[in-house]
Amino acid sequence: MTKLQGAVVKEQGVTFAIVIVKQFVLQSQVEFQKAASAFSRYFPGMPIVLMAQNGRGVPTYRGRKDIVDFLANIHISQIPWKEYTFN
Repeated sequence: MTKLQGAVVKEQGVTFAIVIVKQFVLQSQVEFQKAASAFSRYFPGMPIVLMAQNGRGVPTYRGRKDIVDFLANIHISQIPWKEYTFN
């Protein structure tokens, strides 16, 4: 069983998934690719954006540029976060 924290968001006709990860995943291209690839099986057909927060709770997003730019302009509390469980 896999549990992850994330959100599925539909904005401007694009449905995408955001998954919360540890900071090191965003800092390494290899880790980022591995994680995005792994999560894509849980959210088929959706662009995957990964998010990590620093020690002050400030989010950093990594993924498709247009989606990351959109997310950079909204407050983290506006995202419909939930816990997903997959078997």
